[in-house]
Amino acid sequence: MQQAIAKPEPALRSESRLSRRLIRNKWLYLMILPGLLYFIIFKYVPMYGLIISFKDYKPFDGINGSEWVGFKHFHRLFAESDFGAILRNTLVLFGMNLVFFFPIPIILSLMLNELRISFFRRIFQTLIYLPHFMSWVIIVSISYVMLTMDGGIVNELLTSLGFEKVNFLLSPEWFRPTYIIQVIWREAGWGTIIYLAAIAAIDPQLYEAARMDGAGRLRQIWHITLPAIRSVIVVLLILKIGDVLELGFEHVYLLLNSMNRDVAEIIDTYVYTAGLRQGQFSYSTAVGFFKSIVGLVLVMLANRLAKKMGEEGVY
Repeated sequence: MQQAIAKPEPALRSESRLSRRLIRNKWLYLMILPGLLYFIIFKYVPMYGLIISFKDYKPFDGINGSEWVGFKHFHRLFAESDFGAILRNTLVLFGMNLVFFFPIPIILSLMLNELRISFFRRIFQTLIYLPHFMSWVIIVSISYVMLTMDGGIVNELLTSLGFEKVNFLLSPEWFRPTYIIQVIWREAGWGTIIYLAAIAAIDPQLYEAARMDGAGRLRQIWHITLPAIRSVIVVLLILKIGDVLELGFEHVYLLLNSMNRDVAEIIDTYVYTAGLRQGQFSYSTAVGFFKSIVGLVLVMLANRLAKKMGEEGVY
């Protein structure tokens, strides 16, 4: 009988420790609360709406009153004649982001770290951060003014050098280079923040020891800086892989036109066209659901591969 009464004591002690910890760190938990509420309200609660991808949703009937159709919209997605081209366009742009954009913030961080005069470092950091605070509308508008055939500075320069004008804005072969250059211009500087923070945490004694051994700046970067920030690079790469089908609607839509649609139409713009302009809510939700599942699976696989290679991963 005494043993039966004594059993709950560890649980009670655990609850008391938890309550003491909550009281002791109440201000930290209070600071977390706004962010937690944001994710619950705007990220998790709307996930209930994914159910309409399995229904023939009609606004007048509501989510619960609409007819259940199962995987009908997913079958239609894979049977669409345009789906292969749209998926290919999305993967090509993601591949260009991974190959051309992802290394740029790392290189910029290493270059900024080598600037020994803090005044010039702050100036360069400000200049490369600034485009991030401009919307895609402004970025694309500036590019339009520069690339247009009617008085654009780039075409005027080509003409002065004896070349013919190039229709950058309507030519399908120039859509992808224009897209990736704009991404690098706007986001490369902002991406250096995390890498610079990781570099700042490196023990300066490592560089002093390397200099005593006769290592130059390039060898210090290769043998000290890059290995020290490797875990950060791996984590950001895993998160980047999760966005394989998430390129962002606004940027591509602003560059999209009837002349380059064959190479510019991606899943995000396709969802907008099918869902909002054509009113196919269930079908567009199924497309978005498919995109999210692919991103989740790729993040899990990339994280598992990173752990097998000895890295910490995301979780």
